[in-house]
Amino acid sequence: MKVTYDPRTDTLSVILRENARVAESDEDKPGIVLDYDEEGNLVSLEILDASKRVTETRKIEFQTRE
Repeated sequence: MKVTYDPRTDTLSVILRENARVAESDEDKPGIVLDYDEEGNLVSLEILDASKRVTETRKIEFQTRE
């Protein structure tokens, strides 16, 4: 998984599967773009106007549970 923030476009991208071909994109809610592969699996999402929607665009916490 890869998370990037582009301050020029104010876009936060979460890539769940790298190198996956995007077959379809859907703006589920205004400013939230979901990308799917040919089998309908979610491969990435983009948050537009991220600085207005995310508390801290430059800070990421990652946790796993055993």
